[in-house]
Formats: sequence, C-alpha cells, structure tokens
Amino acid sequence: MPEKKKLETKVLIIGGGVTGTGLARDLALRGIPCVVLEKDNINSGASGRNHGLLHSGARYVSSDPASALECKKEGDILKKIAPHCIEETGGLYVATGNDDKEYVALFPELCKKAGIPFEKLSIKEALELEPDLSNKIVAAFRVEDACVDPFHISLENMNQAIEYGARYFNRCRVIKFVIASGAIQKVVANDTLNKRVFEIKPNIVVNAAGAWSGEIAKLAGVCFNMIYSKGSLLITHSRITNHVINRLRPPSDGDILVPGGTVSIFGTTSLRIDSLENIRPTIKETDALIKEAKAIVPKLGNTRYIRAYAGVRPLIGEQQQKGFSKEDRSVSRGFSLVDHKKDKIDNFITITGGKMTTFRLMAQKTADLIAEKFNNTMGCKTAVVPLRSKAPTQMTEAGMSFRNRPGKGKKDDITMCECEMISKNQFKELISWLKKNRKNPDLNALRIHSRLGKGACQGTFCSQRVTGFMYDENYLKQDDGIYNIKDLLQERFTGQRPVLWDGQLCQAELNEALYCGFYGLELEK
Repeated sequence: MPEKKKLETKVLIIGGGVTGTGLARDLALRGIPCVVLEKDNINSGASGRNHGLLHSGARYVSSDPASALECKKEGDILKKIAPHCIEETGGLYVATGNDDKEYVALFPELCKKAGIPFEKLSIKEALELEPDLSNKIVAAFRVEDACVDPFHISLENMNQAIEYGARYFNRCRVIKFVIASGAIQKVVANDTLNKRVFEIKPNIVVNAAGAWSGEIAKLAGVCFNMIYSKGSLLITHSRITNHVINRLRPPSDGDILVPGGTVSIFGTTSLRIDSLENIRPTIKETDALIKEAKAIVPKLGNTRYIRAYAGVRPLIGEQQQKGFSKEDRSVSRGFSLVDHKKDKIDNFITITGGKMTTFRLMAQKTADLIAEKFNNTMGCKTAVVPLRSKAPTQMTEAGMSFRNRPGKGKKDDITMCECEMISKNQFKELISWLKKNRKNPDLNALRIHSRLGKGACQGTFCSQRVTGFMYDENYLKQDDGIYNIKDLLQERFTGQRPVLWDGQLCQAELNEALYCGFYGLELEK
C-alpha cells in the first residue's frame, strides 16, 4: 500500500478473482480509474479452484440452455483474444451401460436446440482418439471443449488493467462501509500484510467477491440468500488424456476429466456447506471421485494423484430453477448483476454467479452499468483487444521447456524447477519484474506467477533451489528463506493429505525427512 492512509478512486472492486480482474481490465480500457482489493492473493477463491474447463456449453444443454449458449459464445471470444492461455483440446462425451439411456438419446437434440456444435462418434473412433477410455462405453460425441489456465488469464487481466492505470492490492480485507445519504462514502480495509487499517473513498463500489459476496453485501445492510456449494477435485501425476472427457449424463459428481498441461484434473463434487471457513477436500470425497473415475477411464483407479483441492461455487438461492430438485447442481449457472439502488444504496453493485467461461461477459455487463452511471460513452473493447500484458506470465504455461523458448537456455542458465522446466534466468526475470511492479518477491508470489511447486514434487526440490538463488541475488536476507519455504510447503501439503497413499505417501515421507529432520521445520502447534 502507498504511504498515505487514504485513497480515492472512481470504482472500487472487491475481489481479485477472474470476474474482478476482468472487470478491472474492461474499466481500464474504457478509461475509468479503478482499484481492486483482494483479501488474499489473486484467484484465491473459486477462480483458482476449478477444473480449468472452457465450456463448449454441452454440459448445460439440459439443465440451463441459456448458460449453454453463453458458454459457446464466450468460449469462442476467449479463444481469439487469449489463445496463449487456452489449449483447444476438444472434448468427448461418453456414456457407459449404466447411464441414463433416455438422456443419451436426447443429447443430440438438446445440443441442437441450445446451438451447441457436436459430432457423433462410433465407439471405435472414440477409442482411437482416447485409448485409455473404458471399453464398456456405449455412446460417444465430440464437442468444442477446451482447457484454460485460470491463473494465467486472471494475471493477464490484472496486469493489462494496471498497464492502463488500474491499481491492485492483495492481502487487504474489507471490514466496514461508511454509509451516509444513501451511498457508501468510505470503505475501511485491513491490510493484513502490513498490519494496518486504511480508508478508500470511491464513487462506486463493486462487490465481486464470489462466494463471499453475501458477507460483503451485509456490510451495506443488504441480504443475499447465498448457497455455499463445495466442489473438490483431484490432480493426477501425469496427463491422462488429450481431450476433455465428460460423462454423458446430467451434471453430477465425478464426471469431468480435464487435461491441464502436464497433468489432468478430475472432479468434481457438490457438497452443501454452511461456512466459508476451512474449505478443504476430504478423504471421503476423494474415494468417491476415484470410484466414479474408473467407470470411464479405468487407469484413474490406480494412477498417482499429487494433490486435491476444493473451491466454493458462488450460487444465489433466487436462481433455483422451477421444476428441478433442491440439489445445488439444479441452481442456474447464469450470473446475477444487482444494482443496489433498489436497496437504497445508490453506488453499490454486486456481480456474482456465472462460470470461468463467462467472466468476460459478466465484466462487460457490469462495466456497461458503471459507464452509464458516469456518462461514459466508450464501448466495451474486451472482446477484440488481445488479452496479453507485458508481464512475464508465460511462466504459467505448464511443461514448456525453457530451452525451446527464444532467448532462453543460454550457457549460463540452469534448470531450477525440473517438474515444470523453469530456468534460473526465467526466475531472475520474474523476480526483477515483481520487485519493480509489485512487491518484494517471496516463494508464494513466484508460485502464483509461475508453475513453481505445481509439478510432481510439489515444491520439495525446487523450493530449495530457488530460495538459494534468491539469497545469491540478495533478494532474501537472514532467515527469510526458512519462513518462505515453510509457508510454501504448508500450502502445498494441505492439498496432499486426502491423497496420501502409495507413491504420494512416499513423497510425503521424503518431504518430512528433508524439512523436519534436516531443516527442523515441524509445524508449530
């Protein structure tokens, strides 16, 4: 944070997920100044805890046709403006003999009605495309699914917004609204990193806090009926398939396998929770997911999983659709844009719901409303301006060897992260950029802006190498490195607990021997 304890801005955005960063980019391109506050780090909520599927729309053709078409249109736009963040894998929908035959038969017609392209495949064709599919599948269709790196796209959003004048502050939790004359006059926030409280004077406040939107709304005296639906996912040691694999049935637990660079992600669950504290995957969820996984890709029953993670879907109770059950999967995946002028707060807006795939549209609709309030006639540019910043965010691209990149792999260069093939010079470039544009770098900052610690070893070896390098370059001093390593490994271990068996258990024991036995980094009680 700057030295002064008070800030002013046209628009204050609360939430640094893909919606908040996407909105910052949209506003910045229209010339509207904004500040983004994030209580943790970028994408710390649902935006960084999903499966990275860029939906073709086929998943929602039965339960939410309007959302299906939104996914189709927005997916096409993102493929054009941010191809470096997306891998156009294509997707397969496959059914087993135990799946609903009526739904399988209706699927082609449902896709046609929703405007979602598809191609019917023979079982032979499907198995030729993906040999690891079960030989018990009875139907298969190809769709236009793709995979997207959620961190890469949010970083590009925020970095490009900053280049156009936006400001971003993480570890800043909003704790109070000062309301007078029917408007938010001041926003009080707690800078948890620097241990101080500060004030912001905005013209408009946007609540883009995802699952935490209800809590932010309460600060303004507004009540939302939020539904907290936890979804847990698993990450495999290696990439299992080249296509996104979907179970051909109405949306349910354990029905999507998404290739993501060097790994695959399988999920998800849907579990109603009452609190946003301690959002973690459980062993029970992991066991249930693997049981479902084996039905469509048998090798998922005994492959190595390197970690599990969980996020909370930002669902609003009013979106419960008539004619469906009360299960959370029946809640619309559309988004809600609310102008709280109706609640007698003139300058407060909430944008929530939706999906990763539709974030740009959500941001556009919100920015349109804000522009109207400011009499700003500059239209939305986010669908045509390439989503590429000047920041070194290419380091988030999984499995991209530095030796194959222009200017990389020089004689004085060495590999620092073997799992994700990140070199010393790449880390040096990123650290220099972070020092110039953000803050003094630490391991967790490097993890967010690169693939550090996200490979098979989950930070076991690369954390030591990079920390040593940061000492050599005077980026770290005294015992900073010990605390850096401890924080990184603690974050990584949270996701390993539910998958501690076989190879992963051996990995955990090696970690314990290295860091507890040698460095004495036992967790403090």
